[in-house]
Amino acid sequence: MSCDSASKLIPLYYYGELTPEEEDRLDQHLHECPACAAAMERQRALAAALDRRQLDVPPLLLDDCRADLMAAIAGGAARAERPTKGPWALFLEAVGVTFAGFGRVRQPIGALALVVLGVLLGRLSGTIPGLSPASNLPSENVISSVRSVKAESNGTVQVSFDETRRREITGRLDDPNIQRFILAGSRGDNPAVRVESVGLLRNQTGSPEAVDALLNSIVGDPVDSVRMEAMEALKPLAGDSRVTKALSQVLLTDANPRVRMQAIDLMAMHRDDSVVGVFQSLMQREDNSGVRLKASKVLKDWNASIGTF
Repeated sequence: MSCDSASKLIPLYYYGELTPEEEDRLDQHLHECPACAAAMERQRALAAALDRRQLDVPPLLLDDCRADLMAAIAGGAARAERPTKGPWALFLEAVGVTFAGFGRVRQPIGALALVVLGVLLGRLSGTIPGLSPASNLPSENVISSVRSVKAESNGTVQVSFDETRRREITGRLDDPNIQRFILAGSRGDNPAVRVESVGLLRNQTGSPEAVDALLNSIVGDPVDSVRMEAMEALKPLAGDSRVTKALSQVLLTDANPRVRMQAIDLMAMHRDDSVVGVFQSLMQREDNSGVRLKASKVLKDWNASIGTF
């Protein structure tokens, strides 16, 4: 993946709009490219700054947005031309002028600004004109997913959607409720949340549930950065038999050579004659020179035979 492609995907990644395959490729690129990793951090900082901003939306802009939405729902009928530019057009022009000098990140930032505006409009407008009270827009902190839109013969439109209410809790890492959510986050669908959750579990290796979650992550998570973060968290338990067994599986089955090399480093921290055979088997099948070099050095340090390969 090129840096230009990564810069276009970063805003979508931040809001969870990428496919799993795109997330995996972007995760790998961010791990290897400090410049794009810094761009991701700038994206987080920008989003946080925009969240803190207060925007006074002109009433005319809300009216225009409502009218455009109702026209789209009614079948995409074009609205009557106005003799002068409306607030929405003026806003888009202002966004274009404001971000004209931002170079490569202009489009992602402009898209983010429009997303934030959409959120603010959703919060400020309680209902859509013409819809029944039961069809009110979701309130603040409610995420809705439209499942179907159906036009009725009487001119009304039936919209079916699911709602999920977002909540926040705050507490210390030793709070059982916080621990429960961190464990859930380590198994969730969002790769960024899994990375953060697994990183926090490194301070919980005394908990059997946390250790189980980390072991499951290093052998089963599809994202490289999550597996590597889980191995880092398991360093204090490098000599544990369960960790050794999981790392042996990683060493022989993981498709990423960087992950395999990290597994070797972790296994080499504590000599275990039971894994000598794992390293020898690895030498028979490994085609990555970096992995082979690390494995052969461990075998030599342990005075073990490298084997025939």
